[in-house]
Amino acid sequence: MTDLSLSTQDVLPLIHTIRGQRVILAQDLASLYGVETRHLNQQIKRNLERFPSDFMFQLTVDEIDTSQSLRSQIVILKQGQHLKYRPYAFTEHGAIMAANVLNSPKAVAMSVYVVRAFIQQREVLAANETILKRLAEIDKTLLQHNAALRDVYQKLMPLLQPPPETPRPKIGFRETKARYGILKN
Repeated sequence: MTDLSLSTQDVLPLIHTIRGQRVILAQDLASLYGVETRHLNQQIKRNLERFPSDFMFQLTVDEIDTSQSLRSQIVILKQGQHLKYRPYAFTEHGAIMAANVLNSPKAVAMSVYVVRAFIQQREVLAANETILKRLAEIDKTLLQHNAALRDVYQKLMPLLQPPPETPRPKIGFRETKARYGILKN
């Protein structure tokens, strides 16, 4: 990827949520910065004091196993294993620090896109949270209205149904059976 063809939308799929933090994995960060993953890891190890635990952490074996995106479908190192080393995960600040440690023009240029992607994702999550709060308010209001509407409906139902059929007395002349008969010849 070159910096001219890269956009924030290209970086967004590389951001994962692990341990409740939005992070980008070392292999993805290295490809964005135009270096090999081992070179990035070497620079990180040489400058560990710049990467506290809120900037970077190493994934556990369980986290690696649960993440399908980390599995290699082509190369298998040993049966049952898919990575030789546990990868690092960088938060937004850790990604910026990694660009500073690498100190290459491409890494500095790419760090702008990475930061913008983190910011865009934060804004989307904030907008979603606002929408969810509003939906909860609407739901609560509807539940209150539903109870009131249900009461009104139950009171109106007897008025809307036709009255029960009761036999009414017939009005007018009632003809009873004739007492006289027809004479037969």
